[in-house]
Amino acid sequence: MPEVWFTLRWPDDTEERCYSPSSIICDYLKPGASYSLEEFRTLAHESLNAASGRVEKIYGHPCSRAMGQLQRLEKRVSQFGNRPGGVVTCLQLTR
Repeated sequence: MPEVWFTLRWPDDTEERCYSPSSIICDYLKPGASYSLEEFRTLAHESLNAASGRVEKIYGHPCSRAMGQLQRLEKRVSQFGNRPGGVVTCLQLTR
């Protein structure tokens, strides 16, 4: 399964390197694109659940690493609350 690393820039200008066990993340996030916090939360949820589902189809169990990444991203989004103008930027996707 082709794993993908993706780098994000948060509203406070910090950067974070994240993991997806599947290239399906590339269908949801685009390098250089910025997303509102709520839009990013939705995209992260959909993409990492889909990635975990692909792992489950092949190996018979969901991907705990993808679910852990999703939990960290959701926690991080919640730290920013509903900050007006807060955006998450996808800086790069690396296969």
